[in-house]
Amino acid sequence: MTKKVLTPLFIFFAIAIGFYPLAYLMGDMRMGLLASKSTQLLSNQLWYFGFYTHISFGGLALLSGCTQFLPKLRQKRLSLHRTLGKVYIGSVLLSGSAGFGIGFAASAGPVAQAGFVTLAVAWLFTTIKAYLSIKRKNVSEHREWMTRSYALCFAAVTLRLWLPLFLGGLAMPFDTAYPIIAWLAWVPNLLVAELIIRLKK
Repeated sequence: MTKKVLTPLFIFFAIAIGFYPLAYLMGDMRMGLLASKSTQLLSNQLWYFGFYTHISFGGLALLSGCTQFLPKLRQKRLSLHRTLGKVYIGSVLLSGSAGFGIGFAASAGPVAQAGFVTLAVAWLFTTIKAYLSIKRKNVSEHREWMTRSYALCFAAVTLRLWLPLFLGGLAMPFDTAYPIIAWLAWVPNLLVAELIIRLKK
């Protein structure tokens, strides 16, 4: 029963946030997250390139990655599973690298910056480990590393769930909330992934 409830929610949020970058690409989102950025940073074309690379391929990683956990797809459409896996890995390499770069300019100071930079490194590391393990034909290890990788990818979702809770529900100032969320968005995700891996064993 829990699986039947959580799986649709998991896919819904992955799709919703996966398409969220389109709002930045097709409209003016300066009232969103960009409102917290300085005028000097917003005038930096290199940062802008990194930002849009990060959110665009991050969205693609969310969309392609959620399909990797559908057993029927793996069993009946293995070639499609492999193709989407390659799309996911390529998207992570681009989004994670860009995220590492722009993480040093994250809002709300060094604690938030450290949170996002560490997330980028962990995301890249777990994804590369997943790729190397499947190249060695170690399917069980590949699944474990993919679970960790996608848990970190899902930080894009959990960050957007925590933000309104802290800012609206707890009425916490942005500069206080954001450094906490920079870690809260992904550390619990990774702990849940480890729990899932151990329960399956």
